[in-house]
Amino acid sequence: MAHPKRRISKTRRDKRRTHYKATAAQIAICPTTGEAHVYHRAYYVEGDLYYKGKIIVPKPE
Repeated sequence: MAHPKRRISKTRRDKRRTHYKATAAQIAICPTTGEAHVYHRAYYVEGDLYYKGKIIVPKPE
């Protein structure tokens, strides 16, 4: 099996890993409620669960 001849230094390893970055999630504004939320995710507004501007699960009473 392949075997490294020398140990990879921390600097060399970290240089390779600098290209992996987290990107900020895009934020959408709901046309119905005006709430900011992450795209393609359901969100709560005053106890109601919304998705695509429509109530999916109403607030339990």
